[in-house]
Amino acid sequence: MKKQHGLLLIQLGTPESPSIKHVRRYLRVFLSDERVIDLPALIRYTLLNFVILPFRSKHSAEAYQSIWTDQGSPLRSISESLKNKLQKKLETSHKVVLGMRYGEPSLKQALKDLSHCDRITVLPLYPQYASSSSGSSLEKVLAYFSKQTVIPSLRVIRDFYAHPAFIKAQAERIKPYLKKFDYCLFSYHGLPTRHIEKAGCKSVCLNPCPKPENSNTACYRAQCFETSRRLIEILRIDENKYSSAFQSRLGKTPWIKPYTDETLNTLASKGIKRLVIACPAFVTDCLETLEEIGMQAKDQWLALGGEELTLVPCLNDEEPWIQALMEISV
Repeated sequence: MKKQHGLLLIQLGTPESPSIKHVRRYLRVFLSDERVIDLPALIRYTLLNFVILPFRSKHSAEAYQSIWTDQGSPLRSISESLKNKLQKKLETSHKVVLGMRYGEPSLKQALKDLSHCDRITVLPLYPQYASSSSGSSLEKVLAYFSKQTVIPSLRVIRDFYAHPAFIKAQAERIKPYLKKFDYCLFSYHGLPTRHIEKAGCKSVCLNPCPKPENSNTACYRAQCFETSRRLIEILRIDENKYSSAFQSRLGKTPWIKPYTDETLNTLASKGIKRLVIACPAFVTDCLETLEEIGMQAKDQWLALGGEELTLVPCLNDEEPWIQALMEISV
């Protein structure tokens, strides 16, 4: 009997519920990861337990409550739907599983479900590589197999920020929202600048990064700008009508710029009224897209005098993304 090829889809994770208790538990596990808060253990422990958790848990719980659905966490329900639809497409040739780096369904259980596979493709669902997301997920997978007697053949897809299938699916998702707009902003998840420096960049760019070639192939910021460049080529957006920015910064340490909230101020001051925001660092709608952009950024934009802010939905479980995943992973 021919063995199945395993396909492991990895997402970051989500709380069990939007309650303060469960959100606090999720944040504790997530932010205890030394790849996420890459500071000495004592500083990380102090920051997490005496600054972040006491003051952020309630606020984060309220944010999750604002996006929670009857199906639960959007990230989890959409990701599970994606997994099921992809499994149906691949039929019996592959066993498709979903694992969360933090939370349920767990990465460990997902790997156990692939124990019968002698070949496994590991695909973190983060288009651009960052140590705090892709790196942490891959480290967890490799740690699991380091304790196994028999290690399967592994294919690791580190990133897909410029894969033609991803760019095509993303462009198709964005295109209908560009019929009536003044400006398109690509908003990516931010990172502390030290993460970029640790990845090998000698200096952190203030302007758009050069293409990720040679010395900066693993630079998250460079990969984000390359995704934007490729999207505007397909979408034929004028270079004066788009820009890239970075959201979700936490704390007082420097994060990669430009910041999304400050960019909104700049765009409003230029008289732009109708703004479209796409988030190509996220393939699934989640707290960072639905609440941070769809609610917080929209409120900010309207308060600045903007007339309309339209959030482009993520790729989610739509057919073009399923087809793209098949091209990327199979």
